[in-house]
Amino acid sequence: MAGDGRERDLLERAPDDRIQVLDADGTVVAPELEPELEPETLRSMYRDMRFSRRFDERMISLQRQGRLGTYSSLAGQEGSQIGSTYALADDDTISFQYREHGALAARGMPWEYLLYWMGHEDGNAALAEIDVFPLNISIAGHLPHIVGWSWAAKLDGDERVGVAHFGDGSTSEGDFHEAMNFAGVFDTPTVFVCHNNQWAISVPRENQTASATIAQKAHAYGFAGVQVDGMDPLATYVVTAAAREKALEPAGDQSRPTLIEAVQYRYGAHTTADDPSVYRDDEEVQRWRERDPIDRFETYLRNKGVIDDERIDAIESEIEETLASLIERAEGIDEDPSEMFEYTYAEPTPRLEAQHESLETLRETHGDDALLEDE
Repeated sequence: MAGDGRERDLLERAPDDRIQVLDADGTVVAPELEPELEPETLRSMYRDMRFSRRFDERMISLQRQGRLGTYSSLAGQEGSQIGSTYALADDDTISFQYREHGALAARGMPWEYLLYWMGHEDGNAALAEIDVFPLNISIAGHLPHIVGWSWAAKLDGDERVGVAHFGDGSTSEGDFHEAMNFAGVFDTPTVFVCHNNQWAISVPRENQTASATIAQKAHAYGFAGVQVDGMDPLATYVVTAAAREKALEPAGDQSRPTLIEAVQYRYGAHTTADDPSVYRDDEEVQRWRERDPIDRFETYLRNKGVIDDERIDAIESEIEETLASLIERAEGIDEDPSEMFEYTYAEPTPRLEAQHESLETLRETHGDDALLEDE
């Protein structure tokens, strides 16, 4: 999905002029920016936002039961993840950090993705089928790679853009600045989407940078930076659509890259290994919950007659069935510990072979069940 050109002036706004289409109550406050989307598309966006929230809840529950590894929650960030992904063409390439599960939901989320969180690196491989780079744990380490991909697409005349998702903490990493500089110098068709959720683990936004906004950092590298209400899916849609259009067909002396700062909030912990109550209070969380992206979008859709209670019930039932199927399929995979040795090197080293042989000896001697027992 691409923009029609009418939103281009959005990218010329001052970086502290936050763009919003829906207010916290779901009322349209900028009718001139309201995208002309079909009811089916709007319902699909709503479904994917609800799916993402429920996926989050189920993954955290599975982790607490010992059926999943450490997991990073997305709750509160559905608006920016779904809105921005729907503004893309299906074959635009996405590179994400580790919290943007909603971008994958908008692309159909392959069941193998759950395998990654269960400890199987193979779960990353399936993402290539939906034009998504593997999940990235090292903070901002993926940004230079998506810029390189974007540059290659430009050189090949490939009419696709590269989209990078990352958090506000990434802007303190050298990889972020290197990627931004390279994108500006080589004028790559790259859209940087910074999900500013106010906290880089326990470091608040005000201690992350002395800049008044994250969006303004783009100006140092020669391209546009814009701030958007990240809990407003329509605002993130129109801004991303405009950035995509500019990336492929810049007008005059416009630069192709864009940095989008999506201002939002992480409701839950940084990961399931984190305790946010140590560094923030419940009142702060509640204030942000009053701007909930799903609630405001649902109000908007109800007012337009796009959804009602019956449709919502049907959506909820479909989501539960889909999630149950994804989990059942992922948990049906038989683990093979020896796989950890297969892709460490192109050719196994003597030390790696010795480690593999040692593990196999232990398994044959004691059995897998005994090795998994806690003592």
